[in-house]
Amino acid sequence: MPQLTPGQAAPDFTLADATGTPVHLADLLRNHREGCVVYFYPRASTPGCTKEACDFRDSLAAWEQAGYGVVGVSPDSQAAIARFAATQSLPFPLLSDPDHSVMEAWGAWGEKKSYGRTLTGVIRSTVVLGKDGAVKLAKYNVKATGHVGRLRKELGLD
Repeated sequence: MPQLTPGQAAPDFTLADATGTPVHLADLLRNHREGCVVYFYPRASTPGCTKEACDFRDSLAAWEQAGYGVVGVSPDSQAAIARFAATQSLPFPLLSDPDHSVMEAWGAWGEKKSYGRTLTGVIRSTVVLGKDGAVKLAKYNVKATGHVGRLRKELGLD
């Protein structure tokens, strides 16, 4: 699937959170002054995904002060994301996209290289949206470590 680019309208979505409650992109945008950070991660409770989620958790106050909400999306089950959120004390929503339809629409699902092999799966990605739902920044194939800090710096939040 094509990746999103700055200025493009992000595809709308509704996905279930860890409790099964539907979460709508429009509500996430409406509830935050500047917009929302949507990050896609491969699998809950793995080392890289834990590092990335904890980086977002640890800098959440700065994101919120700048007017942004944060939400994570993975193909994990609701039970898996509930355990992950509880274990890591994640205060932002994690959403389940088991059929990866949202990830496909956002360009975060496709072929990737892992340890020299080509496979199909989640492409670790982060998309920052403005209040109007337009893409401000889209990063694909990111590394878990240091990614959140680089995003904040690029957006001028640090």
